[in-house]
Amino acid sequence: MVNFVMIAFCITTGMIFRYFKLIPQDAHKGINTWILYLALPAVSFKYIPKIEWSSEMLFPAISPVIVWFGSWCFVKLYAHYKNYSQRSRSTLELASGYSNTSFIGFPLIMAYFGEQDLSIAIICDQVMFVLLSTAGIICAIKGNRTDTEGIKASVLVKRLLTFPPFIGCVSAILLSRVIDLSIAEPFFEKLAATVGPLALFSVGLQLKFKGWKQQFSQISMTMLYKLMIAPALVLIIALLIGIKGNVARISIFEAAMPTLITSSIIAEQFRLNSRLINLIIGISILVGFITTAFWDIIIDLLIA
Repeated sequence: MVNFVMIAFCITTGMIFRYFKLIPQDAHKGINTWILYLALPAVSFKYIPKIEWSSEMLFPAISPVIVWFGSWCFVKLYAHYKNYSQRSRSTLELASGYSNTSFIGFPLIMAYFGEQDLSIAIICDQVMFVLLSTAGIICAIKGNRTDTEGIKASVLVKRLLTFPPFIGCVSAILLSRVIDLSIAEPFFEKLAATVGPLALFSVGLQLKFKGWKQQFSQISMTMLYKLMIAPALVLIIALLIGIKGNVARISIFEAAMPTLITSSIIAEQFRLNSRLINLIIGISILVGFITTAFWDIIIDLLIA
């Protein structure tokens, strides 16, 4: 219960601080820097050495790909039906194909399942970032009507290899094979503990809802896929191939997370409809607290 109180408290506090201007307008950038450069790598160093690798552990890596591919198909059909431009289609793909697996996912997993399962969530999160850094950037470039340079592989590789959580994840995997990291675990534990409250506070600082009625159709369809269809696809595949236990539970639950905040940054960078994505991010986070409770019940019923 205390975890749910903490989630509500941190997000609400962030919204209050922003509303009353008790904190600089771009303060979330500094908070996000701490999370990305220190806290999330510490999470990797704390939990990855404890992972018991097996063939089943491929499923958390596959599940974000399922979410992304399903989004591509869903948005393609919806955009064709609505006769949307490539810019609108790319915007909706960014909003529906990438889950908030760390800033929202990690705190919710700790609330519903306990922190011992974060190692599985880390795998989902890293694959999600790889997809965003490759397929997401390609999608954004396609939707940018002013882009004339095309897609540069070097840019994609540089973005991937310089992302601190990715570096932390790879380093934790490699170093844990040759060095006993248990002596540093209390240090990593203290850093990792800052992810939940700071990430949720940062989310609260960034939540915006103004103008949602004018774009209700796009918002509702995107959230239909992101919060309901995407986790259903991962659940169905888990049942078909016989993945059970916490590996299946966490993979499905991560697929049910709201839209990734970083999608808004990419949309703004490539001149897509960042205002729409910001609305989807804010609303999907609030609605996601309800739908994740629903998925927790479904997972308990169907996954042994």
